[in-house]
Amino acid sequence: MRHALRSLTAALGLASALVTVGITPAHASPPLLKGYLQCRHAALVEFPGTIVDAAVATPELSTLVNLVQAANLIGPLSGKGPLTVFAPTNDAFAKVPAPLLGLIGSDVSLLTSVLTYHVTAGNADPRRSLLPSQATTLQGQSVFLVYDANGASVNQSVASCRGVKTSNGTVWLIDSVLLPQFR
Repeated sequence: MRHALRSLTAALGLASALVTVGITPAHASPPLLKGYLQCRHAALVEFPGTIVDAAVATPELSTLVNLVQAANLIGPLSGKGPLTVFAPTNDAFAKVPAPLLGLIGSDVSLLTSVLTYHVTAGNADPRRSLLPSQATTLQGQSVFLVYDANGASVNQSVASCRGVKTSNGTVWLIDSVLLPQFR
């Protein structure tokens, strides 16, 4: 009886979530729901080192690695976790206008603020919710995680469905650089 009640509660919760985001179970958008389920259940890739080791071993993260070194964040990102890193690819950095990237890279304090805006303590998984959720970054501001028509997203950046599980956390590749609010 308890199992049946739990199953019914879970089914009602899923139906409620689908209705909240504009999908009714009778007319559910198969691509969104199918994509969500596939993405949500994609296995993490296991990497036998730290977040920094994984980034160094990933050629499409060379710009990020160089900036992490410049901001003296190798130690903190290699330490005890768990941490979650939303890692912009080289292509993501290429989308940032050169004058803005130059400005960020020339000021260690500003660079540290931008980079730590990509890191949360604990396990933040952008694939998990059809409803937006928040995660507080090490920089102090929040990022918003959701699975929507674009896929798994962090703010408005699309995240890979296959994260990389390291000895001290998880890395999610994202397609754009996240910028915190500057005051």
